Amino acid sequence: MSDTEKKIIIAVDGFSSCGKSTFAKAIAARLGYIFIDTGAMYRAVTLYALEHGAIRSGMVDEEAVVRLLDDITITFRFNPERGASDIYVNGDLVEGKIRTIEVSNCVSRVSAIPQVRRKLVAMQQEMGRRRGVVMDGRDIGTVVFPDAELKLFMTADPAVRAQRRYDELKAKGERVTLEEIERNVRERDKADMSRAVSPLRQADDAIVLDNSHMTVDEQMVWFLDKFKAACASR
Repeated sequence: MSDTEKKIIIAVDGFSSCGKSTFAKAIAARLGYIFIDTGAMYRAVTLYALEHGAIRSGMVDEEAVVRLLDDITITFRFNPERGASDIYVNGDLVEGKIRTIEVSNCVSRVSAIPQVRRKLVAMQQEMGRRRGVVMDGRDIGTVVFPDAELKLFMTADPAVRAQRRYDELKAKGERVTLEEIERNVRERDKADMSRAVSPLRQADDAIVLDNSHMTVDEQMVWFLDKFKAACASR
């Protein structure tokens, strides 16, 4: 990409366990853009709430979560070994901790809290104000950056998504069952689409990518065609 070419915002929305983050990271690396994993930010708040007693036995105390918000500072730092950014809460690395099934089981309820969404959306908008970013999440193209020049909406069969998530967690040594993961995937879909604040939905001008049977390389070929078209139309 030439220095004189104006960079754009690329919004990648969609269902959980669709590989949004993996794909968005690959896009950012290909284009030399900044990648911002907004899902990791909601997971980070959920982890902090778990560690500070705002979530007990799977029950979310919304008022307690809100009281913790002023104590949470979220930052990203590039990790050259991974070739991607790690997430930190108050200076502590939490990249591994936020990916557990315990966090997964609670993150939809935490992310549905209006005050949580307002705080993180403001942070995300500030991170992306210079453009040249790839941001993935649930409401990037509809709420965070409704003016994004290129919006993607990723989906895949729930059983395929569950298998991917199961393989990921097993590789990390997590003791989980495929049935548990698929139940979590379907519950998160329902929670994400039905929440009152910023529900998951496809933006009117988003392009759908069903990657049920696509490799990351195949998705990249598909994306580059859409990217060139988006840039040409500006």
